[in-house]
Amino acid sequence: MTEDAVPVLMYHAVATAPGDATRALSVAPEAFAEQMAVIGGLGLTPVDTATLAAGWRSGRPLPARPVLITFDDGYEGVHRHALPVLAQHGFTASLFVSTAWIKGPYDDGGALDTMLDWDQVRELADHGVEIGGHSHTHPQLDMLDEDRLRFELRRCRRIVTDELGTPPVSFAYPYGYSSRRVRVAVRETGFAQALAVGNALARRRQGPYALRRVTVRRSTGVEEFERLVEGRAVARGFARDRALTKGYAMVRRARQVGKAIRSRV
Repeated sequence: MTEDAVPVLMYHAVATAPGDATRALSVAPEAFAEQMAVIGGLGLTPVDTATLAAGWRSGRPLPARPVLITFDDGYEGVHRHALPVLAQHGFTASLFVSTAWIKGPYDDGGALDTMLDWDQVRELADHGVEIGGHSHTHPQLDMLDEDRLRFELRRCRRIVTDELGTPPVSFAYPYGYSSRRVRVAVRETGFAQALAVGNALARRRQGPYALRRVTVRRSTGVEEFERLVEGRAVARGFARDRALTKGYAMVRRARQVGKAIRSRV
């Protein structure tokens, strides 16, 4: 793995008994602890999303053997199970919150499982976890009209700013879906970098608004995890996922074209 190829791990729920909707993309607390021990044992250095993007943007060197630990949505297990393990190892991470899913005054009841509340989000931030945006209601952003897209981004950023006292600088696309229009809107909303999925290593040439991540699932065994963080055979390991993603992208583009045609009729 070269200095310009960094594994960015995408987690969701960390839970012993996740709901059906989050099970496949969850990890057991014991598995998460084992995976963090692998990172420590290999001598990798966790950095947050802002640090990676700023380093690549400025050309300043990153720590030796960087890796990113990221969490999407804002599930309660990130505080209950992941935070103590991160603290034990002295690891940083990035958490991307869908603000309408976090328990509290903005909660719209649409969350898929047990979520964090804002006190827990603040405690994560106090322990060095970067808090980023993940939209307000977790829609497929590239399928929204311009007004709704801007609302999702601005509402999310404003709520995080109000709750934490500082604006978020990093963003993760819900479902990993974006388009040039979405990326421009994310930049214009004030986010300095954004993460997709892609199930590939992140590289500088992807640009700050399309950095790729690799998915960690409940089925990810320790040997597979070690290969991921060492950047070995990532393309082969996710070949089926990437083929499905490309196929679905074609379907989505066809839907967008059809929608645009209907809007002009």
